[in-house]
Amino acid sequence: MMKKSQNTISKLISNIFPPVMAVALILAFWQWLSVSGIMPSFMMPSPGAVWKAFREDFLILCSHSATTLWEAFLGLSIGLALSFVIATLMDACGFLKRGVYPLLVVSQTIPSVAIAPLLLLWFGYGVFPKVVLIVITTFFPITVGLIDGFASADPDALNLLRSMGAGPVKRYLYIKLPSSLGYFFSGLKISVSYSVVGAVISEWLGGTKGLGVYMTRVRKSFSYDRMFAVILFIAAVSLLLMLLVAAIKWLIMPWERKTKKNA
Repeated sequence: MMKKSQNTISKLISNIFPPVMAVALILAFWQWLSVSGIMPSFMMPSPGAVWKAFREDFLILCSHSATTLWEAFLGLSIGLALSFVIATLMDACGFLKRGVYPLLVVSQTIPSVAIAPLLLLWFGYGVFPKVVLIVITTFFPITVGLIDGFASADPDALNLLRSMGAGPVKRYLYIKLPSSLGYFFSGLKISVSYSVVGAVISEWLGGTKGLGVYMTRVRKSFSYDRMFAVILFIAAVSLLLMLLVAAIKWLIMPWERKTKKNA
């Protein structure tokens, strides 16, 4: 029992120590840049100055984040629904998959920053163009994950259900969908962070409230410590959302927990 506890502690330390050291080195290099004179201090504020601005503006950031998160939620929800529909249709029809998949890949070569001005020009400065940009940004990782997940389904299990008279819907629900969950959550982790970034990018070009709007304001006032604080806040929100996805995966996929425990 004691040996098992020691192994657990050792594994925990080995997992935590490398990222902690990496963050410490980055902060040390950042501090050195801000005090060395290589870059002006107002352009490269120290970590301490950024943390102070973060604490002072925390309530303001939370207020603006409500708008950004609502836009991200709408865009991600629509993108999620479209991903399931398109991925299911592409899996059912090989011709459709061969025709649409290259278009999905090409769509990811267009930067979001290039699309955002066009959407605002076509649809105005409301919520709709922002949601459309988030849908475009989040659609691809989830769709590709689902397509790969459906393709990974055990053919023997599919043939068994087919021989027992199960139709396409039952084969989808009992075999293909469970097989795709791991791929789906991997894509969802990426899309969740993309949804926040997409919302911020769309807010750069217009709006009255949101983290992107606030970032633009502090940048124009040359308050770079506050701009870094916004970046820190966005990174923290994205990380929390990714952890939320990991927690949902942990709840929905109990068989994976047992596999890791036995390993």
